[in-house]
Amino acid sequence: MSSNTRPRVLVIGAGFGGLAAAYELSRDGLADVTVLEKADDIGGVWRDNTYPGAACDVPSNLYSYSFARKNDWNRRYAEQPDILDYIHDTADRFGLRGLVRTGVEVTSAEYDDSTVTWRVTTSAGDTYEADVLIPAVGQLSRPAFPGIPGLDSFSGPSFHSAQWRHDVDLTGKRIAVIGTGASAIQFVPRIRETAGHVTVFQRSAPYVIPKLDRAYTPAHHDAFQHVPGFAAAMRGAIWETTELLGFALLKAAPLARVLKGLAAANLKRHIKDPVLRAKLTPDYPIGCKRVLFSSEWYPALACDNVNVETDHIVEVTETGVRTADGRLHEVDVIIYGTGFKATEFLAPMTITGRDGRDLQSEWADGAHAHLGIAVPGFPNMFLIYGPNTNLGSSSVILMMEQQAGYIRQIVEELARRGTGRAFEVWRSVAETYDAEIQSRLERGVWSQCNNWYRTASGRVTTNWPGLVHEYQRRTRTAVLDDYLEVLPKFQPEEVGA
Repeated sequence: MSSNTRPRVLVIGAGFGGLAAAYELSRDGLADVTVLEKADDIGGVWRDNTYPGAACDVPSNLYSYSFARKNDWNRRYAEQPDILDYIHDTADRFGLRGLVRTGVEVTSAEYDDSTVTWRVTTSAGDTYEADVLIPAVGQLSRPAFPGIPGLDSFSGPSFHSAQWRHDVDLTGKRIAVIGTGASAIQFVPRIRETAGHVTVFQRSAPYVIPKLDRAYTPAHHDAFQHVPGFAAAMRGAIWETTELLGFALLKAAPLARVLKGLAAANLKRHIKDPVLRAKLTPDYPIGCKRVLFSSEWYPALACDNVNVETDHIVEVTETGVRTADGRLHEVDVIIYGTGFKATEFLAPMTITGRDGRDLQSEWADGAHAHLGIAVPGFPNMFLIYGPNTNLGSSSVILMMEQQAGYIRQIVEELARRGTGRAFEVWRSVAETYDAEIQSRLERGVWSQCNNWYRTASGRVTTNWPGLVHEYQRRTRTAVLDDYLEVLPKFQPEEVGA
């Protein structure tokens, strides 16, 4: 077997995570990288989410790759068009776009024991082969619709916020917004400005902390560009601040009370009606659901053309939304701000590993992976933004880059030893790790209420229970002793030949 070969790598998904992996593995010519993207452009969630007001809730100085830091953002919290432009510019700058094949939807991936390779099949019936498979499809890429009877019976336009219908004119319309999560708090203040009336259907009230956003001035840009160390210091300060926020939510009850106080003060400042204020007061521990940032949400809900309904929705009819009190709220448009299928990792793809293992069967009790990256029984498959790597604070780009660097170390070893072999994490290693992570999560705030971080059984499969610094420390070096080296499994006729 020759040494110093270039492993063939297939990356699935061309969002922030997939492009981070493509950059890391193509750098210095390490591997032959191909990225398969089902959409017609790169960008992931920032390509798909084009709703009014779409923006990041992590300060922009921290929301960029460490290898391509951007210092000329327009705002403290970058908006969707600017983030998508950054992704495009970075892909062009580092030659990543040429690695991407768009309009290619992967339906299945199967590991071949006899050749130690992965065979990927697309919806068009095409196949690709690779030595290494890297699914990077994210946790927030598949919109979730609520299980409300009659969803398809509504006669007017209805759509999910991640599939925004820009051809639907909302001016003067009666609009139902179902959901009060991170997307709704951004688009409701914008659509309210021209809508006739907006009815927000809330299942549970979020904690909302003021978002101290502002446009960057020429003075800011001059300092970022020309004052030595200023941009790096700003990035570092924001990082440590987000780590402090994470620490407050995960481990420090006194700090969590401070955050709860900020949210309560924000509510009290903008909502004077005691009935509405009671509706908008959360009834669960802060941090159990995603803490949201907005200085526009409460003022929007206090407007005359907006009302909040907390009665349970029993059905959608041809003309509107019926609640449990029997009222039919007649509307012209329904917008679903109901989040994503975050716990259904890699669905709807079929992934088959060593000895015919089915990944979804392996994950029947909830997705799990060593360091969120490697799964026992699936050699040379490494995940970006896999199970338990989402964050309650800070920039997930930091996590994705760390995963890409970890995977690079394994691919470097494959290149050194030569193709025709694979690395598979030992089941005992993965199970020990998973037991630790789940133990920490069971004691944490995310297990104290229903949220999108958990499966139906209550297992938290999305979030990392620590700080980014801890994850970086634990993934800085890929420990090869954690992995079994897998060689080709010869067929019986080959053995007897």
